[in-house]
Amino acid sequence: MEKVLISGASGLLGKAISEKLQSKGFEVLSLSRSRKNDKNAFWWDVDKGEIEEEAVKKADYIIHLAGEGIADKKWTDERKKQIIESRTKTTQLLLKAIKNTGANIKAFVSASAVGYYGAITSEKIYTENDLPANDFLGISCMAWENSVEEISKLGIRTVKYRIGVVLSKDGGALPKMAAPFKFFMGAVLGSGKQYIPWIHINDVANAFVFAIQNEHLNGVYNLTAPGGGVSNRDFSKVLAKVLAKPLFLPSIPEFVLKLIMGEMADIVLKGSRVSSKKISDTGFKFEYDNLELTLINLLK
Repeated sequence: MEKVLISGASGLLGKAISEKLQSKGFEVLSLSRSRKNDKNAFWWDVDKGEIEEEAVKKADYIIHLAGEGIADKKWTDERKKQIIESRTKTTQLLLKAIKNTGANIKAFVSASAVGYYGAITSEKIYTENDLPANDFLGISCMAWENSVEEISKLGIRTVKYRIGVVLSKDGGALPKMAAPFKFFMGAVLGSGKQYIPWIHINDVANAFVFAIQNEHLNGVYNLTAPGGGVSNRDFSKVLAKVLAKPLFLPSIPEFVLKLIMGEMADIVLKGSRVSSKKISDTGFKFEYDNLELTLINLLK
């Protein structure tokens, strides 16, 4: 049985990917900050630069998801530093362990994000060939991907997924977006023209398994539902319809969101469409490409 080591296995994506891998016959190993009485759970301390290297030595594949939540806290200078280092230092620690053990890793599959293209609203549909933005989202994603590129220099097949807004009933963006509607307070955010490049969590999990099972995958791929996304206004209308709740007008003004969230408000006030044609062209099939059916699946 082939073994897959997952960093960030206890998170929303990690749990979904772990379950999918196990259903396909893989054995899942995990990394944790606390020591556990589990033969498949291994300890690491990123701040100290320490890791149970046996985890890497045992693994056939590595899936790298670890990183501080981008929207968990306001973006102070210290918080921005934590977000970037939680991605780059974890990668560097895995790289060090691979080198030290001489582990025969068949593929390294890493998360990244569509934030690579920046907090911007435009009619442009971004592809993998576009350059990173020069704002915090773009800089942090670029640093993340550059750290992963050091893995590929070892001759390991490396896949980097720029993931869109993951929709799941168990956490992440959707419960937070749905909550105001459930209390009859749903409204469009800001101009409503900003795009939400969404994706169903099942498709994310399937894509990570696909990357492991298909040796022809290598490099960077956007991971968003076909079509690249919908506007916040259209998303809100569909959400209200599915929940059978009203959509209130006027929209929540931009300045109100900025007062509450600070610079981090850019996450919800800005956004562009992102093409997933490249991953589709590899043969990957999305299960969910219709927003209304996706929301019905997750919320009903």
